[in-house]
Amino acid sequence: MSRKQFEMEFIFKASPSIIYEHFSTPSGLTRWFCDTLQIEGNKYIFGWSGSEEVAELVQNEPDQHLRFKWEDADEGEYWDIRIHKSPITNDTVLNIVDFADEDEIEDQKEYWKEQINALKNIIGG
Repeated sequence: MSRKQFEMEFIFKASPSIIYEHFSTPSGLTRWFCDTLQIEGNKYIFGWSGSEEVAELVQNEPDQHLRFKWEDADEGEYWDIRIHKSPITNDTVLNIVDFADEDEIEDQKEYWKEQINALKNIIGG
């Protein structure tokens, strides 16, 4: 079964720089996404309950865009975060692009909703 790309959008009342910090730093990511995080150059080593996943940071535009490629991901797969201000509402918009098996997309979307809700609770957004 091939993996499919999906995209999600979330609205925040927080500034792009605050959201960016929570996606790009060990102190930010360990507050809502993972248990531990080590950064070695462009290599991010995420830890959850004793297991580790490694991702390479392949694109980085401060306060705007991050793209990671998981070490075991298929060619062309990535985890993408884009942050921008809505010109209409002035809210901060967070777009996430991820990949999952077709029969797991809804579960993966629910996972992201839970994680982003945890992030919103932390930053008050």
